[in-house]
Amino acid sequence: MADQKKKNLPPDVQAYQKLQKERETKRPLLKNCLKAFFVGGFICFFGQIIATGYIYFFNFTEETAGNPTVATLIFITMLLTGFGMYDHLGQFSGAGTAVPVTGFANAVISSAIEYKTEGFVQGVGSNMLKLAGPVIVYGVFSAFIIALIKTILIKWGGL
Repeated sequence: MADQKKKNLPPDVQAYQKLQKERETKRPLLKNCLKAFFVGGFICFFGQIIATGYIYFFNFTEETAGNPTVATLIFITMLLTGFGMYDHLGQFSGAGTAVPVTGFANAVISSAIEYKTEGFVQGVGSNMLKLAGPVIVYGVFSAFIIALIKTILIKWGGL
């Protein structure tokens, strides 16, 4: 809060905010960032191992190995989420599991598991994409805008 706004607050509110700041648990920022970095990096490294396996064993090319790799990572995430193991990994690493595609898959699958008691249509079907739906909408919209800009630049810019 800005110093000017603090001066306008009543003294008891200022005292409370000071007490709150003194008692606030200090977060180990560097430690949390390192855990997120290494766990997210390991997930990406594991995805690269899967992609290399598809290229080596199934004769995919680098361009065609991406889709089955993502599907495999989503399937593994589904299993780990279903058995409750992905939540422990998420608690340990924080954003490290939320950034790769596995975080998106975990969000969708967790919602589906949570609402399965309400039935397939009213529970799973209507609530599964509540969290992930905005990600899809804004992702598609952003991709559209970027493709539009690229098309305009290519057509009129000569790129």
